[in-house]
Amino acid sequence: MICVCFPYAMSPRKRVQDAKQENPAGNKGRPSKNLEAKAPSTYTTVRIFIQLSLVGLIILFIRFLIDVPEEPVKTLAEVGDIVGKRFYSVKCSTDYDKERTLFAGCAPRTCGRGVTDTLITQDEATQLLQIAKKGLALGGSSGGASILDLHSGALSQGDSFVDVYSLLHNKKEKVFTEQDFKLYSRVKDRIQLAITSEFDIPRDKLYLTKPTFFSRMTTKPPKTVHDEYWHPHVDKYTYGSFFYTSLLYLTDYGKDFRGGRFIFTDKDINKTIEPKLGRLSFFTSGTENRHFVEPVIGGIRYAITVSFTCDPQYAIDNPKLR
Repeated sequence: MICVCFPYAMSPRKRVQDAKQENPAGNKGRPSKNLEAKAPSTYTTVRIFIQLSLVGLIILFIRFLIDVPEEPVKTLAEVGDIVGKRFYSVKCSTDYDKERTLFAGCAPRTCGRGVTDTLITQDEATQLLQIAKKGLALGGSSGGASILDLHSGALSQGDSFVDVYSLLHNKKEKVFTEQDFKLYSRVKDRIQLAITSEFDIPRDKLYLTKPTFFSRMTTKPPKTVHDEYWHPHVDKYTYGSFFYTSLLYLTDYGKDFRGGRFIFTDKDINKTIEPKLGRLSFFTSGTENRHFVEPVIGGIRYAITVSFTCDPQYAIDNPKLR
């Protein structure tokens, strides 16, 4: 049990005697300077102690709500690095044991995560950022995470989703161009080629799959489960069709936003690849690459998730202007 103790109370006679001893000049009505200093000092100390305790409890409560593990993080690629290509091998999980027979030559035989800053040009990344901004400007989640899927047309709006193409048709607006979709398809093809090359997969055995989408993350508090992107998860089980996941970043960590790093939850130490305009991160989608995204605490974070499958029944075509 914790006890906050205060000085005992003196009797009136004792207080008068002490006052006379400390104030021999007989300055009536004027308490001793020593007495004036002692009482506020005890009160102030207790008050500060209580305030600090409350602040500590509030911080612990916020961390509990966010549910982000406070662990050391090793950076595989910093935002200031210029990465030609780096690949980090990890031991494959058992997630693909059955798929290696069903989809021989495509399902991961080696697993890992790669990063490159040279596959997509800065100009291409900037153009893709503009596509994301003008599309997401038509809607936006009431919480902190919004998506735009040019394949299905799904656009976050409030606490749900709308069809961006129906929205544009009703408004009779022309926001996207043929050039936008050609750029999107070229970039997707280049990402697909990078993955097939790194994991030694025949090009005709790897397919684009859904969901593939632009994302925007802000500091708004979550309103629905779709806004809670910081929970650790495995793409293969979250989305079902994923065999390989890629992320193309469209803004810079530390410059355009704070927080929002992509964290791999490894057994030895968590690892991150810091987001950067035009930086591509790709990895096998199984338990070996369990991950989460830190809450964005400042600015706006934009990216594209481009996902691939080995199962042709989940394949999707390149998006087309409608």
